[in-house]
Amino acid sequence: MEIKRLYVGKRLSEVAIHNNTVYLAGQIAEDTAQDIVGQTREVLAHVDRLLAEAGSDKTCILNCQIFIADMQHFAGMNEVWDDWVAAGHTPPRATVEAKLADPACLVEIVVVAAQR
Repeated sequence: MEIKRLYVGKRLSEVAIHNNTVYLAGQIAEDTAQDIVGQTREVLAHVDRLLAEAGSDKTCILNCQIFIADMQHFAGMNEVWDDWVAAGHTPPRATVEAKLADPACLVEIVVVAAQR
Protein backbone atom coordinates (compact mmCIF):
# COMPACT_ATOMS: atom_id res chain seq x y z
CA MET A 1 0.00 0.00 0.00
CA GLU A 2 1.87 3.05 -1.27
CA ILE A 3 0.87 6.59 -0.40
CA LYS A 4 2.56 9.33 -2.39
CA ARG A 5 2.57 12.85 -0.97
CA LEU A 6 3.40 16.12 -2.75
CA TYR A 7 4.49 19.36 -1.12
CA VAL A 8 4.96 17.81 2.30
CA GLY A 9 5.15 20.34 5.09
CA LYS A 10 5.38 20.22 8.85
CA ARG A 11 1.61 20.56 9.28
CA LEU A 12 0.15 19.13 6.06
CA SER A 13 0.78 17.83 2.57
CA GLU A 14 -0.88 19.62 -0.33
CA VAL A 15 -1.59 16.31 -2.10
CA ALA A 16 -1.87 12.64 -1.17
CA ILE A 17 -2.30 9.92 -3.79
CA HIS A 18 -3.49 6.41 -2.90
CA ASN A 19 -5.10 3.69 -5.03
CA ASN A 20 -5.34 6.07 -8.03
CA THR A 21 -7.24 8.62 -5.95
CA VAL A 22 -5.94 12.17 -5.45
CA TYR A 23 -6.73 14.04 -2.24
CA LEU A 24 -6.04 17.77 -2.13
CA ALA A 25 -5.66 19.80 1.04
CA GLY A 26 -7.94 22.79 1.31
CA GLN A 27 -6.78 25.36 -1.24
CA ILE A 28 -6.89 29.07 -0.45
CA ALA A 29 -5.88 32.23 -2.29
CA GLU A 30 -2.44 33.69 -1.66
CA ASP A 31 -3.65 37.15 -2.72
CA THR A 32 -6.31 37.75 -0.09
CA ALA A 33 -6.75 41.38 -1.18
CA GLN A 34 -8.93 40.04 -4.02
CA ASP A 35 -12.72 39.80 -3.83
CA ILE A 36 -14.55 36.46 -3.92
CA VAL A 37 -14.32 36.28 -7.72
CA GLY A 38 -10.55 36.79 -7.74
CA GLN A 39 -9.93 34.47 -4.80
CA THR A 40 -12.08 31.72 -6.32
CA ARG A 41 -10.25 32.00 -9.66
CA GLU A 42 -6.90 31.75 -7.90
CA VAL A 43 -7.99 28.79 -5.79
CA LEU A 44 -9.32 26.90 -8.83
CA ALA A 45 -6.02 27.57 -10.61
CA HIS A 46 -4.26 25.93 -7.65
CA VAL A 47 -6.64 22.98 -7.96
CA ASP A 48 -5.91 22.67 -11.70
CA ARG A 49 -2.14 22.79 -11.13
CA LEU A 50 -2.12 20.26 -8.29
CA LEU A 51 -4.42 17.84 -10.09
CA ALA A 52 -2.21 18.01 -13.19
CA GLU A 53 0.88 17.27 -11.10
CA ALA A 54 -0.94 14.28 -9.60
CA GLY A 55 -1.99 12.89 -13.00
CA SER A 56 -5.58 14.08 -12.90
CA ASP A 57 -7.75 17.02 -13.96
CA LYS A 58 -11.07 18.66 -13.17
CA THR A 59 -13.01 16.13 -15.28
CA CYS A 60 -11.96 13.45 -12.77
CA ILE A 61 -13.18 15.18 -9.59
CA LEU A 62 -15.11 12.74 -7.41
CA ASN A 63 -16.08 15.14 -4.64
CA CYS A 64 -15.68 18.83 -3.86
CA GLN A 65 -16.22 20.72 -0.62
CA ILE A 66 -16.35 24.50 -0.72
CA PHE A 67 -16.12 26.64 2.38
CA ILE A 68 -17.00 30.32 2.06
CA ALA A 69 -16.58 32.88 4.81
CA ASP A 70 -19.97 34.50 4.16
CA MET A 71 -22.93 33.22 2.14
CA GLN A 72 -23.27 36.70 0.64
CA HIS A 73 -20.35 35.56 -1.58
CA PHE A 74 -22.19 32.44 -2.83
CA ALA A 75 -23.30 33.95 -6.16
CA GLY A 76 -19.84 35.37 -6.96
CA MET A 77 -18.16 32.08 -6.15
CA ASN A 78 -20.70 30.17 -8.27
CA GLU A 79 -20.13 32.54 -11.20
CA VAL A 80 -16.46 31.55 -11.30
CA TRP A 81 -17.22 27.87 -10.58
CA ASP A 82 -19.75 27.67 -13.42
CA ASP A 83 -17.19 29.08 -15.89
CA TRP A 84 -14.49 26.69 -14.63
CA VAL A 85 -16.23 23.35 -14.13
CA ALA A 86 -16.17 20.97 -17.11
CA ALA A 87 -19.56 20.57 -18.77
CA GLY A 88 -20.84 17.04 -18.30
CA HIS A 89 -18.34 16.44 -15.46
CA THR A 90 -19.89 18.44 -12.62
CA PRO A 91 -18.87 16.64 -9.43
CA PRO A 92 -20.87 16.07 -6.27
CA ARG A 93 -20.33 19.24 -4.25
CA ALA A 94 -21.15 20.77 -0.89
CA THR A 95 -20.87 24.47 -0.12
CA VAL A 96 -21.02 25.70 3.45
CA GLU A 97 -20.43 28.94 5.28
CA ALA A 98 -17.49 28.60 7.65
CA LYS A 99 -15.19 30.72 9.72
CA LEU A 100 -11.87 30.18 7.93
CA ALA A 101 -8.50 30.10 9.70
CA ASP A 102 -7.40 33.35 8.04
CA PRO A 103 -10.13 36.01 8.18
CA ALA A 104 -8.82 37.51 4.91
CA CYS A 105 -9.62 34.25 3.07
CA LEU A 106 -13.06 34.25 1.53
CA VAL A 107 -13.06 30.71 0.09
CA GLU A 108 -11.35 27.36 0.65
CA ILE A 109 -11.85 24.39 -1.67
CA VAL A 110 -11.14 20.72 -0.94
CA VAL A 111 -11.09 18.21 -3.81
CA VAL A 112 -10.90 14.43 -4.18
CA ALA A 113 -10.29 13.15 -7.73
CA ALA A 114 -9.46 9.99 -9.63
CA GLN A 115 -6.21 9.79 -11.56
CA ARG A 116 -6.51 9.66 -15.34
